[in-house]
This record gives sequence, C-alpha cells and structure tokens, in this order.
Amino acid sequence: MLIKPIKTEADHATALREIERVCGADERTSEGDRLEVLTTLVEACEQAHFLMDAPDPIEAIKFRLEQQGADKKTLKRGF
Repeated sequence: MLIKPIKTEADHATALREIERVCGADERTSEGDRLEVLTTLVEACEQAHFLMDAPDPIEAIKFRLEQQGADKKTLKRGF
C-alpha cells in the first residue's frame, strides 16, 4: 500500500487494514515505521471527521446501568 493522505472512507478502510497487517511490527523496522505513520494518519483523520463530544456524566451512568440490567435503586443499595 502506498501511504497517502486519507481523503475518503475507502482510504480510511484501506489504512485500517494495513495497520492490522503490520500491527505488532518492531519499531526499528520499516514495517514499524509504516505502522507509526499510518496510525498517525488515521488518528488525524478520525479526530477531524469522527470526533464525538464526551457524554453527559449522568447519561453515561444511566447507560451503564441499563447495559447491566440495573436501575437507580442499584446505586442506592451500594451506598
């Protein structure tokens, strides 16, 4: 894969596949350098295009409780 700017979703997917392929490469090798450059490009792309706001803390707690099948009463019992 030729390393180039990530401009499309297809470029992003290709870069992720290449990162997967070279993941774990020794940093002192050319594949390690490739991994570092690709990771930097993907992180920059994701920060620019996929950045999400941090969740509201209360909503995050409610969501986690829901994931666990619990409710507000569970919090009261814990204290």
